[in-house]
Amino acid sequence: MTTAEIPDKLYYSIGEVKKITSVESYVLRFWESEFPSLRPRKNKKGHRTYRKKDIELILKIKELLYENKFTIPGAREVLSGKRSPVVPQQARRQAAQPEALDDAESLAEIHRELTDLMSLLEREQNEDIFEE
Repeated sequence: MTTAEIPDKLYYSIGEVKKITSVESYVLRFWESEFPSLRPRKNKKGHRTYRKKDIELILKIKELLYENKFTIPGAREVLSGKRSPVVPQQARRQAAQPEALDDAESLAEIHRELTDLMSLLEREQNEDIFEE
């Protein structure tokens, strides 16, 4: 998606960002905890309000993670300028050889990311329970 496809508004709700970026709301909230540069403001009711630059950053993160196959720490380094946005060698190997996923380090990273995501989902669920 190009920036021309982002509607011209000052602020966007998380639902609008979900539609524009095709990234689920829980993933957007998780990315907020993983990428310091992604910090949408909250309005008086506590709802997230994203700006156009936030959506552009989300699209960049999505590209790094889903298309270029960076890990979250790798994408964080690219965004901070500490690493080149060149597709990692390991991702090239995985694209060419699916069996490369058996690599213990890759599996450990996937496990860490899934554990982090589960923790975030549990926190969100607990917050929803307390709000009721």
